[in-house]
Amino acid sequence: MNVSYIKDKGRKLHFHGLDPKKIRLDAKEKFNMKAKQDYFGASPNLFVGKFGYPNINVGIMNVEDYQKHDEPLTWVKDKTTIPEIIDLRTQLVNSTFRANIKTFDNKLLEISQEISLASKPVDVEINLTKKPNLSLTMFDDAMPHGPKVGIKKAMITENPKIPHQVEKAVDDIYFKANDAVYSLYDKGFDEHYLTKVFSLANLGMKKNRKLVPTRWSITAVDDLIGKQIINEVKDFQTTDYLAYFGGYQGNYYLILMFPEVWSYELFEMIITEKNSFATDYESFQGRKAYAYQTAGGYYAARIAILEKLKSMKRQSGVLVLRFINPNEYIAPLGVWICREATRAALANKPIEFATKELLLNYAKLVGSKKFGFNVSNLLDQSLLLKNMQEQSKLSAFF
Repeated sequence: MNVSYIKDKGRKLHFHGLDPKKIRLDAKEKFNMKAKQDYFGASPNLFVGKFGYPNINVGIMNVEDYQKHDEPLTWVKDKTTIPEIIDLRTQLVNSTFRANIKTFDNKLLEISQEISLASKPVDVEINLTKKPNLSLTMFDDAMPHGPKVGIKKAMITENPKIPHQVEKAVDDIYFKANDAVYSLYDKGFDEHYLTKVFSLANLGMKKNRKLVPTRWSITAVDDLIGKQIINEVKDFQTTDYLAYFGGYQGNYYLILMFPEVWSYELFEMIITEKNSFATDYESFQGRKAYAYQTAGGYYAARIAILEKLKSMKRQSGVLVLRFINPNEYIAPLGVWICREATRAALANKPIEFATKELLLNYAKLVGSKKFGFNVSNLLDQSLLLKNMQEQSKLSAFF
């Protein structure tokens, strides 16, 4: 059987099995009651665009009546459904203005930076160029949002609650961005919060600070944190042969751990497309190029796996199979889904195996029985398994 790469996998998932007209109608009924040109609302986040780089749009996301419109961790805890998430996100107005990535003498940008640092949604008075009309913008790697409209002016009407540790990192103009991001993560700040802090040019050495498009910032934060944890887990002993399985919102992860030094490979499959997959790999030495095939999902799943290994004080060769069920994952919500689905899988009790062969047989069984997917073809093309077979072990020299 010829196994090909998934082509434009994000587009294939757009609204699969979901009636977008119904979602838009439901949201419009709620939205039109509140659509105003001038209003007082809460701003939980921002969206930095990438088109026109280095002169780009910065959007202050806001809604008149805030109710967990920008809280992915709460959505996971409350088991919020995909249509409910889309409905919440549709109500967020993306109030935009133009900015250069390196020019910060802009009042709206100063306000945006204050909002980005706040640990809770900030109350803001908004004056738009026109009354917004309902629209829904969706991405494969970032969360969807509602109508985009120009902003005339904005004014923060409260003192933003900015954590002391964050203020300290922002004020240190000699603190490298990589180190600042990991330092804050290590202090308990989650990736969703760190993405908006990083995106709005708040961190790093003063001469290097610049705006980072949101979609790049999400992956950058996952990658920066992941690389730091990799350096730590490389000093640990190896795992046994382990398999974890679980998922979230129609994204299922089978995570296979081998008693090897750190390496990582991800395969992604849409289960209705039996002959397609996307894959990326890194060896012990790491990657030099971006993971173009699996994109942000590669780094989001990796950080969850590394968190688990760090907690276990182990390193491992990790082979991951992501099964996407488009009948459940009916619309793309961003790579945070990958991170949380991987964490959900790793929260389950692992199955331990005595040999590599038994572990791989289990993977084939899961693919076949649960998803009707023959993973043997994927495993035959695995660079991780190939290198595991070919590379000499340190123990062989003793």
